[in-house]
Amino acid sequence: MRVVPTLGWRFDGDPDGAIDPRLIPLLEAVAATASLASAVAARGISYRAAWGLLRDYERTLGAPLVHLERGRGASLSALGAQWLQAQASARDRLARILPGLAIDLGPGTGPVKSLPAFRITVAASHDLALSALSETLPESAGIAFDLSIVGSLVALREFDEGRAEIAGFHVPVGAHASWDRSPFLRSLHARRDKLIRMVDREQGLILARGNPAHVRSLRDVAQRNLRFINRQRGSGTRLLIDRMLADEHIEPSALEGFGNEEFTHPAVAATVASGGADVGFGVRAAAAEYGLAFVPLVRERYFLAIRAKDAARPPFVRLIAVLKSAAFARRVRRLPGYHPAAAGSLTGIDALASAAKAAPRRRTGVG
Repeated sequence: MRVVPTLGWRFDGDPDGAIDPRLIPLLEAVAATASLASAVAARGISYRAAWGLLRDYERTLGAPLVHLERGRGASLSALGAQWLQAQASARDRLARILPGLAIDLGPGTGPVKSLPAFRITVAASHDLALSALSETLPESAGIAFDLSIVGSLVALREFDEGRAEIAGFHVPVGAHASWDRSPFLRSLHARRDKLIRMVDREQGLILARGNPAHVRSLRDVAQRNLRFINRQRGSGTRLLIDRMLADEHIEPSALEGFGNEEFTHPAVAATVASGGADVGFGVRAAAAEYGLAFVPLVRERYFLAIRAKDAARPPFVRLIAVLKSAAFARRVRRLPGYHPAAAGSLTGIDALASAAKAAPRRRTGVG
């Protein structure tokens, strides 16, 4: 028997503000049946409970989630429809990550295997290597992750505030290593924290197969009026995009679709592959998965921030050992554009400043 984590919602900034787990299924049933009576029957709750649930969240949100009209049944409001769209999008984005965090509890009729001895709370910027790490962790390590996928700066802020034991984030290295590190350093403290090196990765432009527009830079994207799909504000990749535009003196408004955002690299690639955009920005591996062209622009290093005092604790010692293992290296090398060199190395936060010694970016491999 396997149990897997699922998507849940809470109000931002309120650790006790978890959304009632009955709400989203109720909204889905209303959308499917156009009737509150049919929806409550489908979800196995009373009409009174459903009415109270919708009323309570209308008061909290300041707007209704469902419109009830005598003789016309029920329909989602604009807010309710927006929430369901967000639910579907988030479920798709997490589909690659959550199964890798499943726990094997053994056959349903046999003895249940012991639960992990250690659960580590992780806030991390999205990266395909996180799935590789989860898949490589042996059951004997006794470690499970409570993973929250957020932007790099949000991850570091949650770590700084004690809401996460690990923060996963990425910074440019090589040719762009001199860029301002202060947004990252605000949440890190030299005496308190350490960094674990995980992977290097290539980021760049993701385009239709064969790169028919012959794009080589963000300036090409702007000059050729190509439709762009962006990353969300607060993510490390969005900071990277904004900085590259500033360096090239390109106004964000010059990119058509700059305000259209996605939350993961695969989502960006899927948007380009489906024709929803002409170009996006993300990792080479995401482009390769969809058979798309890729123009490398920058090399990045992905770090895990931890408390220095945790480095000697058993779960973190085991985690570092897995990162250093040949098994993890093999999994990472299967991801195009990923490099596991020095994975598992423990350093101080001054590693952010010394990243200029990293290997230079590559400009080959347009697919």
